[in-house]
Amino acid sequence: MDLYHIWCNLEPGTSDVEFCAAVDAYLGALRAEGRIAGHRITRRKLGLGPRELGEFHVAIEVEDLAQLDRAFLEVSTRGGPIEALHRAVNQHARDLSFALYRDFPDAGRRRGGELF
Repeated sequence: MDLYHIWCNLEPGTSDVEFCAAVDAYLGALRAEGRIAGHRITRRKLGLGPRELGEFHVAIEVEDLAQLDRAFLEVSTRGGPIEALHRAVNQHARDLSFALYRDFPDAGRRRGGELF
């Protein structure tokens, strides 16, 4: 499993609940189409965490990089119903940071049940 991480803050005046609903609608649509495996939204608690990462964290789960690429291809068309959902999220977010992680050790590091 690969995890695409997004950290952000909200634009001034943006409702935190509206933002989360927009993220759920957008990523839920991608999941329903099989373009992602799942997602999770978290929020910094008690001000703990690096400020440069932003207050909100969205983790998107994909089976592999091919699935992530298919999701990016769909969104990059900037058309169809997915664009309205994408825009509804983007209008609320600022100070974005991104990262890509993988489960470890993964299948690529296993041979005959042993780790290398």
